[in-house]
Amino acid sequence: MSTSYPDGWEYRSLDPPRDETRKEATDPTAQLNELGAEGWELVDTIEYSGGGTKLLLLKRPLDHDAETTDE
Repeated sequence: MSTSYPDGWEYRSLDPPRDETRKEATDPTAQLNELGAEGWELVDTIEYSGGGTKLLLLKRPLDHDAETTDE
């Protein structure tokens, strides 16, 4: 069985959605599902030293034939 690997990876970070107080993260499921439909995969998180998630890290295979339109 042969495994095909992408030529490279494209990465992006996402701030977890916050509630009105900006202190507590809300459930990012809807946002992650939207990004997943675009080929993004959650691969890691960056945490604050005192606890809590600072950033969500995502990747997807690099597509040399398509231009990216991400923000």
